[in-house]
Amino acid sequence: MVATRLELNLMRLLSRCEALAAERRDPEEWRLEKYVAALEDMLQELKKQASKPAPELLNEYSRKVNFLKGLLEAEKLSSSTEKALANQFLAPGRTPTTAKERTPATKTVHLQTKARCTGKMRSELLGTVCCGAAASLLQISPLLPLCSCRGLTSDEKQSAVELDAVLQHHQDMQEKLAEEMLGLARSLKNNTLAAQNVIKQDNQTLSHSLRMADQNFEKLKDESDRLEQHAKKSVNWLLWIMLIVVCFIFISMILFIRIFPKLK
Repeated sequence: MVATRLELNLMRLLSRCEALAAERRDPEEWRLEKYVAALEDMLQELKKQASKPAPELLNEYSRKVNFLKGLLEAEKLSSSTEKALANQFLAPGRTPTTAKERTPATKTVHLQTKARCTGKMRSELLGTVCCGAAASLLQISPLLPLCSCRGLTSDEKQSAVELDAVLQHHQDMQEKLAEEMLGLARSLKNNTLAAQNVIKQDNQTLSHSLRMADQNFEKLKDESDRLEQHAKKSVNWLLWIMLIVVCFIFISMILFIRIFPKLK
């Protein structure tokens, strides 16, 4: 389906918003917020059109617009921990917006935003001078506890506890998702085995039906040949009988004419 003018404008503005989101912006930057609001209006108009795109493509547009909207809302939060937690729940796009992109731009923006939030939390919790070792540990594994850093103030310790809670929540979510995926895999395996058994039984039934059909076809062919031969025989006898009857009638007429002459 050929893209309409509104869809092309939506794609161009979406690409521009993704490029702005990837840049480091000033707190007073207002263009991206206005662009995202315009994107929402264009998306609503596109859904109302008669020649709208496929539902999968519309869902992808909505996913990217919601991601940009959630990104702006996360940037308005005051705490770095809240920003990091809000970014964890953002869902970037799954497909590139333009043909030039190899990976979705929203996914790259998501990774960059997570990295910036992690960097801010490092600077807030560990400082820039005395906690370089803890920062390197954070780079190796984000799930390592950070409360063991010495020389932290009470506010920093509180922030570290909050970060540990966020990371533990994230780990619990990952474990829960892993268990759900494992359960889905088991269910899919059981369904596959059940479908395989049903298909196997259907194949056996079909093979039996084919064999019975072949046998019935052979029997029908034999009976057809016998019926054809019987029909030929009956036609031959009937023909001979008719010839004999005609000859007998002809001879009888001649004899009748000879025996009984014509009256004068």
